[in-house]
Amino acid sequence: MAPISFPKGFLWGTASASYQIEGGWDQDGKGESIWDRFSHTAGKIKHGDTGDVACDFYHRHTDDIALMADLGLNAARISLSWPRIMPVGKGPVNQKGLDFYRRIVDEMLARNIQPWVTLYHWDLPQALEDGGGWPNRDLAEYFRDYAAVVADALGDRVKHWMVFNEPWIFTILGYHLGVHAPGRHDLGDAIKATHTVNLAQGMAVRALRESKNHPEAVGTAFSMSPVHPEAGSLEDRTAAERWHRFFNLWFLEPVMRGKYPQAYLDGTVEDRVEIRAGDMDIVKAQLDFIGINLYTRAVVAHDSHDHNMGVKQIGASGGEITDFGWEVYPQALSEMILRVHKDYPGIPIYVTENGCSYGDGPGADGKVNDQRRVSFLRRYIAEVGHAMKQGADVRGYFLWTFTDNFEWSQGFQQRFGIVHCDFKTQERIVKESGHWYSRLARSGALDFDPVI
Repeated sequence: MAPISFPKGFLWGTASASYQIEGGWDQDGKGESIWDRFSHTAGKIKHGDTGDVACDFYHRHTDDIALMADLGLNAARISLSWPRIMPVGKGPVNQKGLDFYRRIVDEMLARNIQPWVTLYHWDLPQALEDGGGWPNRDLAEYFRDYAAVVADALGDRVKHWMVFNEPWIFTILGYHLGVHAPGRHDLGDAIKATHTVNLAQGMAVRALRESKNHPEAVGTAFSMSPVHPEAGSLEDRTAAERWHRFFNLWFLEPVMRGKYPQAYLDGTVEDRVEIRAGDMDIVKAQLDFIGINLYTRAVVAHDSHDHNMGVKQIGASGGEITDFGWEVYPQALSEMILRVHKDYPGIPIYVTENGCSYGDGPGADGKVNDQRRVSFLRRYIAEVGHAMKQGADVRGYFLWTFTDNFEWSQGFQQRFGIVHCDFKTQERIVKESGHWYSRLARSGALDFDPVI
């Protein structure tokens, strides 16, 4: 196949999350987060790992940002730790926390790396969880106040913002399935949490736009997957559409159009959550761009025993999978981009996360020859190019992730980085995938010759 050329000005970056890389968990006035508490609870994280040190980005950010620049990256997604800035989530501001993020942003700008900042990537202040967590609708106002503080402090430097990272994941996995912090198992609370988060999203978008520093663009990074029916039956096809509405649209449709999608077999979200007068006007706050976080597709079937969505998810069916067990299905990315482009015309799209976990480590020569990751990235990024050729307005790609890091409940067992991190010595080694991505970022030309 002929090389795919991306336009000048296209963003080539990496994405990261505060808790997964920073460490410094209790330094310089930072408050406790739900992930601090969760990871310190026996049995929650593989091998008892914690993010107490992680990649030590708190102390090593200057060198890591320099390495990003050396690789030719022109953008980077970072997230802010709410409890590092406001230790109990409201009230007093920790100046040392704000200063830390100022230093990061200044270092990025000095090296011509455009900072894309996410307000919330899952590390809720534990004090707010103690007060009820995301099911408590008061959190929407606390989050708005936090957004206003951050916008005033960093908005002269940061012009591109994401309100949330994957709100579906931290509400459903955190409050219903319990595999993520805070580890609760209450579907009713999880759905309440989704409404609080939608309120918070609308409020935060306005807080950013109304700050003294006017942002260029405000969006959110949504977890997304195209949903395929297991079989061609009408039941499976309608189940797939319901799951699409719940998984892909539950936080996108409210902010863009002020309404929840119809996803339930019986009834609506209003039957399950108190939606007060004026709530949906608050929730609606047209985004400037839509961020797509995508790793694979979803395959579902109708489930007559599930009285909510009537859906059951089907696992990978024996094809190529990553070390995480996720199916490698590159066309999922172009399919999802084109669906968003069709359903929300005129809104720019960024791929705000995409990547893969493979455990390749240094060989005898000290190099990390992770050809499976190179193959994965080449094929998925080609799908971005294919979607653009079909008219999708995609303006950037943020690879997950820069350095191997703390992978939530998996601890240090899953490695997504293009830079190998030795978690004992903190030594960094650029993997072959990192050198490959560097060539792509510098040239903007994808030489599509898949290595499988």
